[in-house]
Amino acid sequence: MAEMSVLQELEEILQARSSLLSRETIPVQRQNQNDPPSHVISVLTENHAVVALSARYCELTALPSSIDQLTSLRVLDLTGNLLTALPDSLGNLPHLQKLYLDGNQLTTLPETLHYLTNLETLHVYSNHLAVLPDGLGQLTNLKDLSIGHNRFATLPESFWQLANLQVLNLAENQLVSLPETIGDLSELRTLDVGHNALASLPESLGKLTNLTFFLYLSVNRLTSLPASLFEHLSTLRYLNVSDNDLTALPESVGNLTSLIELRVSHNQLATLPESLGNMTKLKELHVMNNQLVSLPEAIGKLEQLKALRLSNNRLTSLPSSLGNLRRLTILDLRNNRLTVLPASFRDLNSLTSLDLRANRFVSLTPSIGELTKLEKLDVRWNNISSSQKALQPLEQRGCVIYL
Repeated sequence: MAEMSVLQELEEILQARSSLLSRETIPVQRQNQNDPPSHVISVLTENHAVVALSARYCELTALPSSIDQLTSLRVLDLTGNLLTALPDSLGNLPHLQKLYLDGNQLTTLPETLHYLTNLETLHVYSNHLAVLPDGLGQLTNLKDLSIGHNRFATLPESFWQLANLQVLNLAENQLVSLPETIGDLSELRTLDVGHNALASLPESLGKLTNLTFFLYLSVNRLTSLPASLFEHLSTLRYLNVSDNDLTALPESVGNLTSLIELRVSHNQLATLPESLGNMTKLKELHVMNNQLVSLPEAIGKLEQLKALRLSNNRLTSLPSSLGNLRRLTILDLRNNRLTVLPASFRDLNSLTSLDLRANRFVSLTPSIGELTKLEKLDVRWNNISSSQKALQPLEQRGCVIYL
């Protein structure tokens, strides 16, 4: 009866917001699962108790303080509402495991949050938070925490006690530094600190040896990366350091032998290290908008590479080893200073898209016609004649050519 009373109170609120029609009730699902309900507004019951509640994008401005009567609640999804605060009674939900509050207008979180000792997932992305409760560090079962797109300039020391975190999103805040204690988050698999104001990173980042999935460092003010990052994160698969002020990558970057995707666009790199060739699992390499004048010969060792994006650099030539990239499907060389392509280009037999716009070509090597899988060739803003014989085989095969 207590649970029915809570749901009726919530129904009245939703009806007043026109998220439910007059006399319409919240749909009930009876499934033995621990995932959020599939409907925008719904509850999930198990053994005659509410275990999950979803009220997403309903223009809710307040949550009933009686919410703690749902004593079996494991999942609460309030994504995309107009909540500015939450009742303290939220801390009285002993079984709550997942709490989704993304896309609200929260300026604070209740101090009672630390009582949710079974909480494993907390998402408050895109709110107006500038401060976290001091007790947050007591949520030792927390594995997935997203506080991105808020207003955090600093985080409490207790924050770095969340030793079981596996996914941490701190992106799109106002952080100017990270403490050495970030290295204590030893279970992290994914870390996103992009879109902040970081000028440097702590060496303890290298202690995150379980960081096997994603490391986002893009859109900061980094001029260098800690050596420990390259010495110990050999199992990392995705690294994004785009939109920083990096002038060089160290030779030790080649230690990241598990990388599948590397993004270093929008920096000030003039060269790439030869050790890049050690990243033999790399499938995507993004180096647009730098100051590259050449590529290392070792780039030809990246035999798994499928996408290579080098637009807006200062390349005057390409290494002959480029022809070893037999799995390459996308090659973007737009806005460089190229006049010729290496003869080995004919060996790029998986290439489907080639962008040569805004270079200094006056002709193309006949071997370009041997690219049997090429579907799109863009050579605009060069001085290439449309009567070039090299283009005829491509046209006959149906390749789209932009001149």
